[in-house]
Amino acid sequence: QVQVAESGGGLVQAGGSLRLSCAASGSIFNINDMGWYRQAPGKQRELVASIGSGGSTNYADSVKGRFTISRDNAKNTVYLQMNSLKPDDTAVYYCNAEVRNTARALFIVWGQGTQVTVSS
Repeated sequence: QVQVAESGGGLVQAGGSLRLSCAASGSIFNINDMGWYRQAPGKQRELVASIGSGGSTNYADSVKGRFTISRDNAKNTVYLQMNSLKPDDTAVYYCNAEVRNTARALFIVWGQGTQVTVSS
């Protein structure tokens, strides 16, 4: 069994910062891509940022220059540093990881989500 768990959400004023963390646990052999998605009320879930096992990154246009994704492979953890937050960033943020377990089976694992609320 492999799972991921997010932490670090909360309420912040516009212009502020938050750092999200997501740790994978269980019978892990290795982790390929890790990423952050978000879903605002009434909207579809969208990719915010992703990072490959080698460190290559991809960002949504709406967060480029404000958000930074990073990972610590030794800790099976991915981070999302969010700066200059805007009310439009308000959403539930979900962690996602492509994990190969010790039986070499590949899973796409989702966290339960963490709420980020940015007040104006």
